[in-house]
Amino acid sequence: MVARPPPADVGVNQRRRPGQPCPFAIIAWWSVLASPLVAQTIYVGNAGEDGADDGGWLMGHFRAPGDARHSDDVEIKWGVHAPGDERAQWVAEERRSALVLLVSGRFRVDLPGRSVLLAKQGDYVLFHGVSHSWQAEEASVVLSVRWPSVPGYAVAGQRQ
Repeated sequence: MVARPPPADVGVNQRRRPGQPCPFAIIAWWSVLASPLVAQTIYVGNAGEDGADDGGWLMGHFRAPGDARHSDDVEIKWGVHAPGDERAQWVAEERRSALVLLVSGRFRVDLPGRSVLLAKQGDYVLFHGVSHSWQAEEASVVLSVRWPSVPGYAVAGQRQ
């Protein structure tokens, strides 16, 4: 049997049986937006501007508790790299998972036994618990997502 909508001349509130709530009920949006919970969990910004002082990192354990961008579950980076930028040392004893997605440029991710070149917009590499390093072969922008967000991987003196 094919479900068909009610005839167009029937109003929305007449499409239900008496005593049943209307499945198309309209909720006052202003009451939802005024909720303190919603106000505390929404952050609007610009990745280039917000990440500029933190090596591109937008979200993770390193943000202050109470900041909508604080998370122990995930880290997000908007990485803007000049040609030749590279990680100062390999990430060793990696336990996290990561996705590196190329927005623009040419960006190489080095993994044990192989290198992956991200050359076309949208190219990405995904890995779980694998030591790695990286280098920008051209001016590049990459979106990196890592999970979970845990301390202990930053290279002293380098914004990763």
